[in-house]
Amino acid sequence: MAFVDDSREVSAYAGGARVEDYLALLKPRVMSLVVFVALVGMLVAPDGINPFIGLIAIVCIAIGAGASGALNMWYDSDIDAIMSRTQNRPIPAGRMARNEALAFGLVLSIFSVTLLGLATNWVAGGFLAFTIFFYVVVYTMWLKRSTPQNIVIGGAAGAFPPMVGWAAVTGTLSWESFALFLIIFLWTPPHFWALALYKQGDYGAAGVPMMPNVAGERSTRRQIFAYSIALAVASLLPNMLGFSSWIYGVVALVSGASFIWLCLRLLRAPDSVSMRRTARTVFTFSLSYLFVLFLALFVDFLAMRLGVL
Repeated sequence: MAFVDDSREVSAYAGGARVEDYLALLKPRVMSLVVFVALVGMLVAPDGINPFIGLIAIVCIAIGAGASGALNMWYDSDIDAIMSRTQNRPIPAGRMARNEALAFGLVLSIFSVTLLGLATNWVAGGFLAFTIFFYVVVYTMWLKRSTPQNIVIGGAAGAFPPMVGWAAVTGTLSWESFALFLIIFLWTPPHFWALALYKQGDYGAAGVPMMPNVAGERSTRRQIFAYSIALAVASLLPNMLGFSSWIYGVVALVSGASFIWLCLRLLRAPDSVSMRRTARTVFTFSLSYLFVLFLALFVDFLAMRLGVL
């Protein structure tokens, strides 16, 4: 058994990428959140969609998100090799050549955009293409290595999927879909800056100008707290615009207050050890926070469909 395992490792490092390496390129954990928020955007859109067409649309959005991840890993393979949390990705670990990842990402991009346009409408297909372009070119190639505002502006790419889902149903964009975009857009900076606070050594070594490395920890903590307040307010927009019920409103209020409280604790952390520990807590909570908000919207949809509300 040991001999077989060793030989597989040697062949993999000699350039034989395995299926799991291609799956890793898709960033499946990120993809799962993208798919979920896109699905919610699709479900809360008016008029509804044929379930089979809806399934195709979700698969296309998932593939498009995976394509973005593959192209991101292709371009960032040099800094991925430096940072501890990314060193085992397929390219820096030596299990895949860069041109393989590039070809894989381009093929998936073209396939997902074309199929989504043909299956639903070209507003959705075009918006998916723009989302991939924004993430790969605007964020990865331009902003990420040039400005501490990289994650603020570039975060728009991660906020587009609910709008793509909405457009797949309606063929248009709306204030309701923009509200879903704004929630994710305002969530992105505190989420990633919390990560950067306890991983700033990695970003510094890789030369990525994340906010803590450029503006300092104190300024970053103040900005995280400010964004948490803006996010809590924006999370109430679905109620204000009338496409969610009291169920979502209560969840948004409680979750938003909890996030603000955690970010206030981070702001007031008395020393670097406490700051890093609280930053990790904020980062972990932020993952569940976004999921819970969109889950509440999903529950609203089910409750209205079942006539409970």
